[in-house]
Amino acid sequence: MRDSVAAFRPDVVPRPRSSGGSLLCAVVIASLGVLHGCHRQVPTSPSAGQVSLTPVAQTTEWPASTPEAEGLDPAVLTDLVRRLRRGEFGSVSSILVTRNDRLVVEEYHGWTSNGAHHLQSVTKSVTSLLVGIAVQEGRLHLSDRVVALAPQYAPIASLDGRKAEMTVRDLLTLQSGFDWREWPYAGSPLERLNTCQCDWLRLILDWPMRDQPGTRWEYVSGAPILLAGLVGLSAGQRFDQYAADRLFRPLGTVGEHWVLYSLTPPGLPHTGGGLCMRPRDMAKLGSLVLNDGRWQGTPIVSPEWIHESTRRVVASPPAGWPHPVDYGYLWWIMSLADPMNPRPESGDVIVAAGAQGQWIMVAPRYRLVMTATGQADSDFSQMYAPNFFYTHVLASVRQ
Repeated sequence: MRDSVAAFRPDVVPRPRSSGGSLLCAVVIASLGVLHGCHRQVPTSPSAGQVSLTPVAQTTEWPASTPEAEGLDPAVLTDLVRRLRRGEFGSVSSILVTRNDRLVVEEYHGWTSNGAHHLQSVTKSVTSLLVGIAVQEGRLHLSDRVVALAPQYAPIASLDGRKAEMTVRDLLTLQSGFDWREWPYAGSPLERLNTCQCDWLRLILDWPMRDQPGTRWEYVSGAPILLAGLVGLSAGQRFDQYAADRLFRPLGTVGEHWVLYSLTPPGLPHTGGGLCMRPRDMAKLGSLVLNDGRWQGTPIVSPEWIHESTRRVVASPPAGWPHPVDYGYLWWIMSLADPMNPRPESGDVIVAAGAQGQWIMVAPRYRLVMTATGQADSDFSQMYAPNFFYTHVLASVRQ
């Protein structure tokens, strides 16, 4: 497992310099760098004796149901919970499953339902939703040239024909053309960005190019940060406030916050991996994608953007995943026809993924969403969630 995923290196977000509000963040020093949780809690020991699913509490924000009522096999899901509590799938701190927009599984291990969890690179997919809102408002277009959207940053260093042609679409598909790397983290452009205490937009816009935009996929956490800056510039509004107004408030999220901000421009959060949210709110994001941009009937993101951003644009990027995967606009796309799926069928699984085991997985064919959070001390454990998504969550579908 470790050898198969070693090539994948998601974001690593360091200690916050400014919280923009009250944070409950702590630092975990790991072998791969300085990593963070947003509401770190002390893990508890796996439950002894007979294991059963924890009843889901009915609330105004999430209609509750049971696996049986929604056509899922409770025995398969109970086996999953038993294995999770034993630690067989790594350090998983929460798992939620919704079907037909009803919450049917909600399990925590060393976490609580009201704790905002560090999402790491799941933040990138949230940024895609916000770019989509800006596009539907006419503030940005996919074909817009990035340099032209930031005239106040002229003159831009290392400006050549390649950089001048870079578009919003190139940033969304991680085909920016920047001469960037994130692994090893020490000495990388990402480490410099995380620690520079500078204007992130200036740093990214000035970064040298290596390739023609749109031709080579490269995991560049600076790309979603640059996108967020462009949204803020076009809206004339701090991006964190834009996100709160356009996405979080309509979703009814609670306690979300960012762990790192650029010093200038103000209000530019680390959209490469700095968002913290409750697992229940992660599930809302999955429901938003599942329902073509609607949450409980209220339109938030256009269905056109959901379809466009979650289609396969980059085939088989060099991510090092143990499952076949393609890439859209800051979303990963997997297939139901996966070797680990006991009943492989046609259809997509839309995925947001982050370091240390943060996942949102959406299977539209089955009206199914799974979220998982983790507190792993290495990036390798994050690969376990797709495994149990196929072997247990999808396997539990009976009708």
